[in-house]
Amino acid sequence: MAPGDVEPVDSCTDVYYVDTGMYDTTAYGAVYVVDAERPAVLDTGIGTHHERVLDALDSVGVAREDLGAIVVSHVHLDHAGGAGFLAEACPNADVYAHEIGAPHLVDPERLVEGTKRAVGDQWRYYVEPEPVPEERVVELADGDDIDLGDRTLTAHHVPGHAPHQVVVRDDVDGFVHTADAAGIWVPELGEIKETSPPPNFDLEQCIDDVETIRGLDPEVLLYPHFGPGPGDVHGVLNDYEDVLTKWVDRVRLKRDDFEDDEALAEYFAERADTRKVWPDHKAVEETKMNVRGVLHYLERQ
Repeated sequence: MAPGDVEPVDSCTDVYYVDTGMYDTTAYGAVYVVDAERPAVLDTGIGTHHERVLDALDSVGVAREDLGAIVVSHVHLDHAGGAGFLAEACPNADVYAHEIGAPHLVDPERLVEGTKRAVGDQWRYYVEPEPVPEERVVELADGDDIDLGDRTLTAHHVPGHAPHQVVVRDDVDGFVHTADAAGIWVPELGEIKETSPPPNFDLEQCIDDVETIRGLDPEVLLYPHFGPGPGDVHGVLNDYEDVLTKWVDRVRLKRDDFEDDEALAEYFAERADTRKVWPDHKAVEETKMNVRGVLHYLERQ
């Protein structure tokens, strides 16, 4: 699967995903199209290649004026950066986001500032987001439903990765769109990887969020990073709890060996096994960002 390619989700009905080519990396960023009576997209990508999402709508046969819902799992720009562009191109779509994050879609200035601090050199892959008109934004709280006509998505608040994060569960196929609450699925490695960006990463809450997803009894996990997860849903959720806990322990145990945080981040970046499947620029910067997030968490402790 290459950037721009659109594939059906085999275990779901009328659900598709497109590789957005995020960060110039294959198999990292996915946006999902749900071809319901009231069609929806789940997340929007980074914004830089939003036209690939629009092309995916064309490929699936969803007219842009017929798109009814743009569902943003959380307002980190790798998930919400394209919301304004898609809203402009799809004039009848409501834009759904958690009530904490929704105002940042309308006025993204602080969101951009925070993203630049968090992602460092990766900012070169971003585009300045377009604001979403306030009247187009629908705020979500825990348990709220998104009516797509012949199916319903229910939002569940999972704030460990970010306080404005939700996962949605579908009532037809039983899929759960995971946001970043269930880690990063790397198909080429067949492994789940940690995601722990600053400034809001919280280990205990992230573990609670995995429990929330497990309690939804999902049939399949749809990962924004990247693609439909493995068939053993509960197995991968168990794995993520273990991966995340061990990751935090590794950073905690190693930090006293280094004089500064950047040297610690470099140490882990040099050893990242994602360098086998992602370009160095992505594997290295992703790892450094995750180290910084753990250090923020440890400082709060």
